[in-house]
Amino acid sequence: MQAATLVPVEEYLRTNYDPDCEYVDGQIVERNLGEKTHSRIQGEFIFHLRARAKELGMEVLPEQRVQVSPKRFRIPDVTILRKSDERIVTSPPFVCIEVLSKDDTMYYMQEKIDDYLRFGVPYIWIVNPANEKAYVVTRAGMVEATLGVLETKDPAISLPVSALFESAL
Repeated sequence: MQAATLVPVEEYLRTNYDPDCEYVDGQIVERNLGEKTHSRIQGEFIFHLRARAKELGMEVLPEQRVQVSPKRFRIPDVTILRKSDERIVTSPPFVCIEVLSKDDTMYYMQEKIDDYLRFGVPYIWIVNPANEKAYVVTRAGMVEATLGVLETKDPAISLPVSALFESAL
């Protein structure tokens, strides 16, 4: 078995991948691409959140590279961050949003969640289109959005989970 070739971070940063790939400890990691439902949910997040972005002093970006550590770059499906001029995000976003694809494994998603939490991301929202459930992850743990709302505090953001699925299915 041949060992994987390690790629220097500088090479990763100057290379355009289509679709964009994550970078984990010197290895290029392809992301599981979603199907139409995944894309629609991602679009609904952007539509609903951008409507309040200016009022909140935030930016809402799809598939933005986030440098979670010197040797790790993650690409959330949607990122909510305080406005900045960074080409690549190197300070913790306010929310990282992940819409699960059918090929995402628990191991893969837990590794991403751990990276986000270690980096200092206060909120991670995870949506599972297969069962129409959503979860909020903070340092305190993961909880299902059982009241049907994804929320944050300071600033307060509230998004009904039903709004994500109305036009996505």
